[in-house]
Amino acid sequence: MTNPAAAITAYWDAAAQDFDEEPDHGLKAAGTRAAWARLLSAWLPPAPADVLDVGCGTGSLSELLAGAGHRVTGVDLAPRMVERARAKLAETGLPGRFLLGDAAAPPTGRETFDVLLSRHLVWTLPDPRAALEAWVSLIRPGGLLVLVEGRWREAGQSAAPYVAGGDTLPWHGGVTARDLTAAVRPLVTDLRVEPLSAEDALWGGPVTDERYALIARV
Repeated sequence: MTNPAAAITAYWDAAAQDFDEEPDHGLKAAGTRAAWARLLSAWLPPAPADVLDVGCGTGSLSELLAGAGHRVTGVDLAPRMVERARAKLAETGLPGRFLLGDAAAPPTGRETFDVLLSRHLVWTLPDPRAALEAWVSLIRPGGLLVLVEGRWREAGQSAAPYVAGGDTLPWHGGVTARDLTAAVRPLVTDLRVEPLSAEDALWGGPVTDERYALIARV
């Protein structure tokens, strides 16, 4: 992959227009939206907490977090994703800050957060282990790292190829809970994994691949 950042940016910019058509991306169905809101409420500390949503996409989870009273900062590499996230929260009148930048190295300066949340992102990163270390450094002592991940086809698109050379990414196609746990455990004080494959409401229907949340305390 000659210029991975440029290729990845272009891919997700192109995906932004139809991104919310996936049930778990747009959260348009009431049941799907409620299922994600329930999980976020169970995982996160009481509001208001400072939450960094890395790889925020069109801001669907950021919107849920802001609606629950959290102070949300979203980061995404794709300009059109950031535009849609800003518009989504503006339409609902909810506060939120969205920054254009590399989710693997968020452009937040010396700020720290109570929670760092990432969903369906680490498989796209050229150096996911370096990103995990960077993310943990942004979390306040006692704070949480919440990673929603799985082992799947690219971005839920059954036939769409990822960027040229994408198959050389360390976790191309997703990462198993076992492998992600091994990478995160040395960076945190405690960790648990919640299986999510059987939670049909989260995905808009049944899924057959591995999906889970890793919740770790720093």
